[in-house]
Amino acid sequence: MANQDQKETVPIPRPELFDFHGVSMVHLFTDNWDNVQNFQAKPDDILIATYPKAGTTWVSHMLDLLYFWKSSPKRGVSLPIYERVAFLESCIPNLPKGVELADKMTTSPRLIKTHLPVQFVPKSFWEQKCRIVYVARNAKDNVVSYFHFDRMNCAHPEPGDWTSYLQRFQEGKLPWGSWYDHVKGWWEKKQAYPKLLYVHYEDLAEDMDRELDRVCSFLGVCPTEEERQQVKEGVEFDTMKNNHMANNSTVDVFDFQISPFMRRGKVGDWKNHFTVYQNGQFDKEYQKKMMNTTLRFRTEI
Repeated sequence: MANQDQKETVPIPRPELFDFHGVSMVHLFTDNWDNVQNFQAKPDDILIATYPKAGTTWVSHMLDLLYFWKSSPKRGVSLPIYERVAFLESCIPNLPKGVELADKMTTSPRLIKTHLPVQFVPKSFWEQKCRIVYVARNAKDNVVSYFHFDRMNCAHPEPGDWTSYLQRFQEGKLPWGSWYDHVKGWWEKKQAYPKLLYVHYEDLAEDMDRELDRVCSFLGVCPTEEERQQVKEGVEFDTMKNNHMANNSTVDVFDFQISPFMRRGKVGDWKNHFTVYQNGQFDKEYQKKMMNTTLRFRTEI
């Protein structure tokens, strides 16, 4: 019998990248656009926003455990993450559309995730003054993780080789566009929108206790010591990697024979991929693009 991580993927054709209102996208995340834009947020909704492969699933699972472990201890190991946290703009064949999933949710709060750049977020989230947790990851680790993700993700274009992929990352020619525009756009929004918590992947990796305190304080939740412990244990990398309800191994468009969805979960893995030359070129470009922002990242801890 085949291992669950080695099931066959559904052979959907890999989509082409195209320019969508100035941002590189694929149709599997724009085909339901009117319904996404007209989505009706509720005041207690929590939006988890990230550039792809920046810790989305990590923080999604964390918030789900934080809110629902006490009332439903088995939820995190019996219900797939994409049903517990609706992926707003998703409209992939054989999976429920994100908007429909969110609309059917009976939990309170509803946990909803998005990779949309800030200018694409449906206006009802702002009108309802929803709380938003934005997670950002340093560019070097983010591009490495995204590269391996795109190798196994049939819902994205073929990644090609590492060198060409790195170049496209710098040009913003990947689904959801430029990492630089994404992290800076949300950082700027944070200055004007007090209900936005900006979390760094590296801080989570360095000190989960401290960051859990920040998240709880922002959300106004006071977990018991037992609940905190359950959250911390539940979001440990190896625990999540082996949890089929958190590691996305039930998603048909992911080919786990190429790469796992959760691969390393480390800060600094970029050093195993960047050549000295690539690192030097990347740093030059990075400094130019990040010159006019107060946003800072760590590439090692």
